[in-house]
Amino acid sequence: MVSQKKKIKVLFASPEVMPFGGTGGLGEVAGSLPKEVNRLKGSKVECRVIMPLYESVKEEYRSKMKFLGHTEIPVAWRSQYMGIFELKRDGVVYYFVDNEYYFKRDRLYGFFDDCERFSFFSRAVLESSLITGFEPDIIHANDWQTALSTVFAKTVYASKGIKTVFTVHNVEYQGRYGVQVLKDCIGLDPYDNHYLRMGEDVNLMKGAIELTDRFTTVSPTYARELTEPISAFGLDGIIRNNEHKLVGILNGIDTVTYDPQTDPSIEAAYTAEKLQGKKRCKRALQRSLGLAESDAPMLTMISRLVAPKGIDIIEEMLDDLLYNHDLQFVMLGTGDERYETFFRQLQYRHPDQVRSLIEFSTAGAHRIYAGGDMLLMPSRSEACGLAQMIACRYGNVPIVRLTGGLADSIQEWNGKEGNGFTFYDYNGTELAYAVQRAMDLYSHKIKWRTLVRHILDEDFTWARSAKEYHKLYTEL
Repeated sequence: MVSQKKKIKVLFASPEVMPFGGTGGLGEVAGSLPKEVNRLKGSKVECRVIMPLYESVKEEYRSKMKFLGHTEIPVAWRSQYMGIFELKRDGVVYYFVDNEYYFKRDRLYGFFDDCERFSFFSRAVLESSLITGFEPDIIHANDWQTALSTVFAKTVYASKGIKTVFTVHNVEYQGRYGVQVLKDCIGLDPYDNHYLRMGEDVNLMKGAIELTDRFTTVSPTYARELTEPISAFGLDGIIRNNEHKLVGILNGIDTVTYDPQTDPSIEAAYTAEKLQGKKRCKRALQRSLGLAESDAPMLTMISRLVAPKGIDIIEEMLDDLLYNHDLQFVMLGTGDERYETFFRQLQYRHPDQVRSLIEFSTAGAHRIYAGGDMLLMPSRSEACGLAQMIACRYGNVPIVRLTGGLADSIQEWNGKEGNGFTFYDYNGTELAYAVQRAMDLYSHKIKWRTLVRHILDEDFTWARSAKEYHKLYTEL
């Protein structure tokens, strides 16, 4: 066994980490990947995690934290308080950066001073070792909120010789600001400001990509797509220039949290060998929503209601599908008002077939995964996607567009291989055709059960991804 003192020390910096606080896939990744890297047999890596201590972190976790100390750290021209709390859980040491001025708020992001808040946090990533004693060999930063930790590591703190990894989870959000933040919030030596300049603006993600030793995305296909103008939101030139550092590693899912054998949120347990419980889950979902307890196929969707999720091509085809087929549709999610209104009106037009749950509920999502027959995921763009993997875990057959991580994780079922139904051209006609193929197979009960059993046994654990990140860390 590799001795502890010889292990490569990785500090995984993320603006959100589940179960402590999160808004989406990044929180799921940060809550799972470090744990799996540490669990690998013969691991040469010790991965610790650092995140802000948000107001939303529950008392059940706060009560188990240990206060390690505090200091003042620079944020451009000012100094700010930094406290560090520690929590050990599931084989991982978590550090929480405390500053109530920046983080005692009712949500994680979306404030006028986000650049300053996450410049502070990125400094804290580098300064935390003064209190924790954990001197990282590698800092693994994630998305624009921690991009500056990579920039600081290679400029202000270059003498420490820290290697860096930067992961792009969603290139659409890059941390773009006016040039005044260079002096007001960031405080680099003026000689280094060019790393962050992009046109007339400042772009934090651009700086991280330019300076990091390696950068990753959350699926191989998404890595290729980011070199193309249509997918990179203006960063394609920067990414092509740094393509030699780029690797795409497909995310996994937490198969303990998402397990139909043990999930406390669902009506009945089931497995690939014993599927009876899945039908009970469907009946329970139908009863709770006031839908007919029928064997009609139940199409589901669990998603943020925003344009990249393909809502516009759902608008093109779903009414016709519901008018012409014995079909139920259940969706869960919130987002743009325009799309929320569409789904509310869809239920009004089809009161016996549709339930539009304009909310977010973790337990409700689990019940829909377990009770549904098919999951709709026609994304225009999708860096990785987790819903399609979770759906497989619950035997809810994914119907996806072949983009990003959806193309890497879901293949068309051919009777023996594959795990869903797919289409490529981005339009409602192609989506409707994919749904029709799924419904045609559903009408053949034995063939459908074969597919459901097959996807229930799919391996979407983090173990594979953890091995690839472990290799990346050791190479660095």
